[in-house]
Amino acid sequence: MGARGAAVQGERLEDLVTLRDWLRYACTRFSREGVVFGHGADNAWDEAAWLGLWSLGLAPDLLEPFLDARLLASERDALHALIERRCAERIPSAYLTGQAWLRGVRFASDPRALVPRSLIAEAIETVVPAWIGGREPDTVLDLCAGSASLAILAARRFPAARVDACDLNADALALAAENVALHGLEERIELIRGDLFDALGAREYELILCNPPYVCDASMQALAREYLHEPRSALAGGSDGMDLIRRIVAGARSHLAPGGLLVLEIGHEAGHFEAAFPTTEFAYLPVTAGENMIVLLAREQLPDGVRTAS
Repeated sequence: MGARGAAVQGERLEDLVTLRDWLRYACTRFSREGVVFGHGADNAWDEAAWLGLWSLGLAPDLLEPFLDARLLASERDALHALIERRCAERIPSAYLTGQAWLRGVRFASDPRALVPRSLIAEAIETVVPAWIGGREPDTVLDLCAGSASLAILAARRFPAARVDACDLNADALALAAENVALHGLEERIELIRGDLFDALGAREYELILCNPPYVCDASMQALAREYLHEPRSALAGGSDGMDLIRRIVAGARSHLAPGGLLVLEIGHEAGHFEAAFPTTEFAYLPVTAGENMIVLLAREQLPDGVRTAS
């Protein structure tokens, strides 16, 4: 459909003049098409603003001054095409724009890795420092690193720390390298390809951050189309979501320094986590999204060969 055609019943696109007009139109389209949010924005207005500002080459915090700006015909065409792709193909906006924002930090984003959105990003700023005694850890590992967003946020939050980012997927690590370079952290973050702890040798860390695949089979079956554009291997965690998490918890002790901490995102799988680790002591780290979505385990709470329930 061309930018001069009609896309909403009773409305002509040529009557949409300002950015405000187009954002309202986008919200209507998103609502009518049942677009699902959750890859950086959680509502139609924020999603529309993200796409609108990006299409105009404007920073994401510059909406208010430009709301009533009149768009050129070429700008209207480009924004209309972007809105239609979002509705028709259900591609996350981060993949359409090639960038994602997490805690105010920009990352390159494409289907080589999950869209950066880990809840651990908030925990790094809020609750994790208290658990490590208010001091900076010397060594941090981002396990299942994907695009390395957590590694980068950790390096920014703890400027004296040495940070490793480990992932099995070579494509994800290529994207991670782009992000590390984007933030000028090549000297502080080492990218390692390996299956969980296998490539780390005898390295130990004071803090391990991990957002692993944890979506259970039933939830995978119910995923919205937007999530199907992301790597399935970065989401699917087996029948109860705990397949990789069992291995992570079992192997973490040997790579944690004395007093070290494992921070593990489990999302909506708290019930499955508790069932899988009935004798393991842990704490939940509350974040804005929920009270039971991130767990913290101390090295001393992780005996070798920790017993799990299958």
